[in-house]
Amino acid sequence: MTTPVVSIAFHSGFGHTAVLAEAVRAGAADAGAEVHLIDVGTITEEQWAVLDRSDAVVFGSPTYMGTASAAFHAFAEATSKRWAGQVWRDKLAAGFTNSGSKSGDKLHTLQFFQILAAQLGMHWVNLGLLPGWNSSTASENDLNRLGVFTGAAAQTDVDGGPDAVHKADVATAEHLGRRVARTAAVFLRGRTALAA
Repeated sequence: MTTPVVSIAFHSGFGHTAVLAEAVRAGAADAGAEVHLIDVGTITEEQWAVLDRSDAVVFGSPTYMGTASAAFHAFAEATSKRWAGQVWRDKLAAGFTNSGSKSGDKLHTLQFFQILAAQLGMHWVNLGLLPGWNSSTASENDLNRLGVFTGAAAQTDVDGGPDAVHKADVATAEHLGRRVARTAAVFLRGRTALAA
């Protein structure tokens, strides 16, 4: 059995999204994956090669003005070379984002990631959690406290540093990393079985 390779392709403007990227990395590593963090703002040819050999790519960006950051959009446009050759076809994809507001139009950023993944022929892995913090017995410390299904979403006060990322949002990002790594392992087993 080959170890699944999970790469986290992210941009972080003020450090909040980098905290989430590290949480996704920790969750995927905990589930037994080989994991790579790739800052798309400074991506190298060697890192593109890592993405090409990955079984799963998790996209991450802050939500600025209702969508992913400009640095992430530049990366997304650069994936057109992978699209032309169908290099990422049948890889897994997932995503996470952060904004200052509870909603902050984070859903649009996650949908942007989903469309990017679909154009590249990838399979989307959702969060797989019920919403938290939605009853009188719930707490803001619940996993998926913002109630997002598509991916991991976080809310961080705009005047707070990276250490202000909510612990429940960090734990939710860790959950996403574990889910992606476990799903990648299932896909690898399936491909091995089909090849036999």
